[in-house]
Amino acid sequence: MELEAILVALDVGTSKVVVLVGEVTNDGTLDIIGKGTVPTTGVKKGLVNNMDQTVESITAAIEHAERLSGLTLEAAYVGVGGDHLESLNSRGTVAVSGAHREVTREDIERATEVARAVTIPSNREVLHVLPRDFTVDGQEGVKDPEGMSAVRLEVTTHIVHGGATALQNLTRCVRRAGVRPDELVVCSVASGEAVLSETERELGVAVADIGAGTTDVALYADGAPFYTSVIPLGGVNVTNDIAIGLRTNLVAAEQLKMRFGSRDSKDADPATEAEVEIIDNGVTRPARKGDVVEIVDARMRELFEKIGEEMSENASTHRLPAGLVLTGGTAQLANAAELARDVLQVPVRVATPEGIGGLTDHLLTPTYATAIGLLLWAANDFMTGEQERYEPPPRNPSADRVRDLLRRIFP
Repeated sequence: MELEAILVALDVGTSKVVVLVGEVTNDGTLDIIGKGTVPTTGVKKGLVNNMDQTVESITAAIEHAERLSGLTLEAAYVGVGGDHLESLNSRGTVAVSGAHREVTREDIERATEVARAVTIPSNREVLHVLPRDFTVDGQEGVKDPEGMSAVRLEVTTHIVHGGATALQNLTRCVRRAGVRPDELVVCSVASGEAVLSETERELGVAVADIGAGTTDVALYADGAPFYTSVIPLGGVNVTNDIAIGLRTNLVAAEQLKMRFGSRDSKDADPATEAEVEIIDNGVTRPARKGDVVEIVDARMRELFEKIGEEMSENASTHRLPAGLVLTGGTAQLANAAELARDVLQVPVRVATPEGIGGLTDHLLTPTYATAIGLLLWAANDFMTGEQERYEPPPRNPSADRVRDLLRRIFP
């Protein structure tokens, strides 16, 4: 049977909604065939605070992606953020069933369900139960025990759970926009799918997706995450600091951040100036790049210190020799990696997503790490045996011509 599927990723962030449409081709590669990006209204720090505005933003992004792909989108993998997310690790043990004492997929699922049976508050919902490794009759560190002879099977899992209300609000917004959520995926884990190498995951590494409202952190070791959290700081905080420090409005502050604080401005003269409006009396005055950089560095240093606390407090039994991988839109600020190295004294790199083809123009940047990671997560589900979920959605004939034209422009 040929492996073909249409997959959809939906990332509802503080600053923007991203919809990506991917196609798993006959040779198993993942190609982008549609995308939609619109500014977000109704979301703050990863949480829905206005249902109607959020639905409008999601609907607009979906419509853009439908026009480009020529498809009618019906279901999506949805990214979840916000500081309501928490995690823990749990173990589950079962006796191997069957006359031949051979570990089957059913045994693995039973062990995972036992690990899942942890006590969490009634207002929380489990999002992920991610197997980290298995122990087969005392043999530790087994990655895939299926087919092995054993009497006793034990699994170590990483469980991520979130606030039920926050998850339900997000799900309702997605459904009201006309899309069925196939699965809710934690943003930090999705970003890890897109930017981390297998070597980094095995050695031990931290990934921090620095978005507009929050920073999603995940710690990996032995090939799988063992800790996930969300820090309620992001690019919006940097913009607010600039606005307060220079007494200007948020629009001007964002423009200053992008002009003087981005990686593109790294080599600019610190004495470079730009006219900004003072909010008290509407007059303008010059703002120096050096002042903006000083404000940006102060807030980013605070953020990296908090990331360092997450790493040191939760990696006591798991060293992180591969250091820290930064991604997300705010990771593109100038000197982000250098500043993180100075604060944390570990290897740091700014990563862009990998593993996709097709219409990738402007997508292979840290900004789109979560959305591309959601597609890769969905593709992995499809490739590992859940093909029945992915019946191709109906085509929109009126959009086929647009898609063909764009494919000729962007081969």
